[in-house]
Amino acid sequence: MHDPVPRLPSLLEAVLSVGTDLELRATLQHIVDAAAELTEARYAALDMTDPGRDGLTGIRTADEQPQPPEPPESTESPKPPELPELPELVVPIHVDDEVFGDLRLAGKREGSFTDEDEQLVRVLATQAGIAIGNARLYETARQRERWIEGAAAVTTALLSGESAADALMTVAERARRLAEASAGVILQPTEDGGMEIVTASTLDDPGDIVGVVIEPGSPVLEQLLGGEPVFIDDTATDPRMTTRVRHRFGPSMMLPLQAGGRLLGTLALPRRRGGRPYTAVERLLATQFASQAALALVHAEAQHSRERLAVYEDRDRIARDLHDLVVQRLFATGMMLESTQRRSAGTGDTDKDVHAMLGRAVDELQSTVQEVRTAIFALQQPPADAPTTFRGKVLREAAGAGAVLGFQPSTRFTGAVENRLAEPVAGRLLTALRRALTAASRRAGVSRVEITVDVTAPLPDGRPGVRLTVFDDGEAGNGHAEGGGAEGGGAEGGAGTTVTWQSPL
Repeated sequence: MHDPVPRLPSLLEAVLSVGTDLELRATLQHIVDAAAELTEARYAALDMTDPGRDGLTGIRTADEQPQPPEPPESTESPKPPELPELPELVVPIHVDDEVFGDLRLAGKREGSFTDEDEQLVRVLATQAGIAIGNARLYETARQRERWIEGAAAVTTALLSGESAADALMTVAERARRLAEASAGVILQPTEDGGMEIVTASTLDDPGDIVGVVIEPGSPVLEQLLGGEPVFIDDTATDPRMTTRVRHRFGPSMMLPLQAGGRLLGTLALPRRRGGRPYTAVERLLATQFASQAALALVHAEAQHSRERLAVYEDRDRIARDLHDLVVQRLFATGMMLESTQRRSAGTGDTDKDVHAMLGRAVDELQSTVQEVRTAIFALQQPPADAPTTFRGKVLREAAGAGAVLGFQPSTRFTGAVENRLAEPVAGRLLTALRRALTAASRRAGVSRVEITVDVTAPLPDGRPGVRLTVFDDGEAGNGHAEGGGAEGGGAEGGAGTTVTWQSPL
């Protein structure tokens, strides 16, 4: 029997060694190695009761451990290491009144394990429980710090003025790195009730991932559209997953990007097949990150809208200045030249030259007025990427024309315009509307413009069609619009011009 007193320095050294490292895996390795050295065991291992909690598998001694064959690829968590069939010493390790795992020793170099061996290992196990608890706290704090820094970096990047597509990629890329996932993807709802991958960050080419759709009816879809997080142990075999790329991935988190009751999409973070499962701490931190990222996306969108509104207001001010100052002065100058031209009409060659020169000046002024009006009309248009419906685009064109005309045209829609009118008909109709409004702005005496879009009006041959009508009460002229029949003439109640454009739906 060994005298335990000479072994106390070794015990003290072992107890101190297990607390020298705050990283959990390193701490566990110190525990296993120290137990093997104290008891002169050739083999030592630590079997964890709940490996998924810390994302670690079993720990073995670094020296003289048997080398098992490489296991085949599997979606199951790795099994604890097996010790040789030798007499064992097994001592449990408790952390906060819970069994963390069993410290198992086998193959004592001389004789069998003694009661003193067991006492020494139990003392070591007690200290190990404290060290493991501290390492867990440190690891949790370090993970939380990384995720908080990641969320702050995403917020800073999003508020720096990135486009919508770049903003989503920033979220996906940062989350993938923080979660140590093989991919970070953003899914957004589709019109038919599914969800589609619109952005993907992967270590490889993500081209075949973007565009993948979770079809309506998928069991997981109800949770995603409801803004609930979904945690999956193995994407490849989970019956809820139906996408064509599911076989590539293992553990996964699908987290709602939701702010203020508004669902922007879903952040999915799958790990490779056979990868370690996500811990409870990782799930919590990733869920909090997704909430912060969604809030940052909403703020970035609002900031972009404010900046766009500021640009629009500035352009509107410039357009008003051009209309109120430049156009009116040019028009007044043109009127004076026309009056001078009429007074200078005569038979002499000199008078004819002056008359012709004045005529050219009037033409140039009229051309300049039209060019300035065109510039005003362009300034009144919102930025090209402004999201609008077809109805909104018509109203936008009307608002732009109103800045030139000095009053707002009236608009009327008949029928389900948004549902029945699609490209390319909608584009041709807007072009015709733009031409008709430009022509109306050229005519004198215009004080009223009426725009009508009717998708219930059949064509002369009976086919479903759309009819655009633009009426103004200015001096009568010939209406014209490309892409459909156009007619000009008087309007009921007085002179005016009506332009009609028709097209099949």
